[in-house]
Amino acid sequence: MTTLAPGTVRVTRLRVRWIAAGVSAVVLATVLGVAIGPVAIAPSRLLGELTQHLPWVSGATGLDDQQMNIVRELRLPRVVLALLVGSMLAGAGASYQGVFRNPLADPYLLGAAAGAGLAATITIVASPGVTNGGFSILPVAAFGGALGAVLLAYALGRAGGGRSPATLLLSGVAVAAFFTAAQTYVQARNADDIRQVYSWILGRLTVASWREVVLVLPYFVVTSVVLLAHRRVLDVLAVGEEEATTLGIPAARTRFIIVAAASLATAAAVSVSGLIAFVGIIVPHTVRLLFGSSYRVILPLSLLFGGAFLALADLVARTATAPAEIPIGVVTAFVGAPFFVLVLRTSREVHS
Repeated sequence: MTTLAPGTVRVTRLRVRWIAAGVSAVVLATVLGVAIGPVAIAPSRLLGELTQHLPWVSGATGLDDQQMNIVRELRLPRVVLALLVGSMLAGAGASYQGVFRNPLADPYLLGAAAGAGLAATITIVASPGVTNGGFSILPVAAFGGALGAVLLAYALGRAGGGRSPATLLLSGVAVAAFFTAAQTYVQARNADDIRQVYSWILGRLTVASWREVVLVLPYFVVTSVVLLAHRRVLDVLAVGEEEATTLGIPAARTRFIIVAAASLATAAAVSVSGLIAFVGIIVPHTVRLLFGSSYRVILPLSLLFGGAFLALADLVARTATAPAEIPIGVVTAFVGAPFFVLVLRTSREVHS
């Protein structure tokens, strides 16, 4: 195998069979996520329910009223929300990795997690039970906190006299450290609410409904379109900013657009799911190892496999210890870490 120099990207064309594999993973995760639960639903009947509204499909689904309610109001919105959140986190992680030229960068790099965590903690402490019934301001607070932290990191980076990725990274580290310290202080002063805070921090989709899906969907569409439109530019930025400038690409402005879109996707994701770790690292990096280092391939496949990965992780979270649920962030870390190691070893054996 030819070893590529650091910063070099081997441009690979996106193949139809790879897209087909990603779509198949999404379909499989959807079917399993909706079919498996305390009330088992046969996959054949489930597919009939999911496809009955297509013009070329006719006939009854074979589901009774109870099963229809379970599918339509409980399981399907939760699975769809998991697909959207996983897709946004994986796409944001891939974009961050391209902008900062670091395959281990994640969506929380610029302080989005710390900002959302602090805002959510303050909201829970100030309004106990805010997540129970009625309109919840917790997603709004988390969304604002995540975006606020990223904007502060970007402002500090510019104020420091530098626009380089390294300066922005250092600003993100500083902002994340400050917000995390503030969150720890608030938690220490309000020990009675710490269990609810940790439940949010570890990630959850237990309150998923069509309302959350509708809330997140516009952010998913807009940010995915923006990031996919810049996937070729990310290949150039991965080589170096001087090369990008030589080709007429405004590196600083392009980086800002990509970071803004990725941060918006991250903020929208954490606002409805809490802090789910590992998705933004393992999915893009696995795609890179299996399909190539070009962002023409990494971004679209990360969107597909990221959604499938989180939907399957949520399935494990709600069924492994039923009727209790494991925090989904625990599952993504517990499942993701050994899988990541396995992919690394497999890749090394194949290319050695």
